Amino acid sequence: MNDAIRRPALEVWCDLQCPDCRSALTDLRALRARYGDALDIQLRHFPLAKHGHAHAAAQAAEEAAAQGKGWPYAEAVLARVEELGERGEPLLVEIAAELGLDAEEVDTALVDGRHILTVDADEAEAKAIGVTGTPTYVIGGERLDGGKSQEGLRERVELIADRLLAEAAQN
Repeated sequence: MNDAIRRPALEVWCDLQCPDCRSALTDLRALRARYGDALDIQLRHFPLAKHGHAHAAAQAAEEAAAQGKGWPYAEAVLARVEELGERGEPLLVEIAAELGLDAEEVDTALVDGRHILTVDADEAEAKAIGVTGTPTYVIGGERLDGGKSQEGLRERVELIADRLLAEAAQN
């Protein structure tokens, strides 16, 4: 791919303790398989107040990203949303260790709050663009709410991504 061509981005506004976000992983994996590196799928944080460990999970995911495994970590946390609700932060550190991350550094990041500003900035941006629930997708300036229904959502994302990629190729 020519470096001059900008990859379209799909922002995935997510709460890492949200069962709907876990369900959305199937679509995200299919989009990754279809587009590979041509579509920049970005994890953005929108921890919901009803999920008591979502903010800590978002911070831990940012530390995992700093260690090069943001998406694998997010997916591992989402696979265990019920357990996260029961166990909280110790589970976040355990998942980091399971993925070969520096779990001690993840624990330290949760204690020192080094990623709080990033998570808070995501949350503020989400509110500013009208995100009210998770998962919510933003692609090509369109906001698609997957929290209400995920039916047909992947197809809608694909239509927009195909259009954006075609436009980028023409420029």
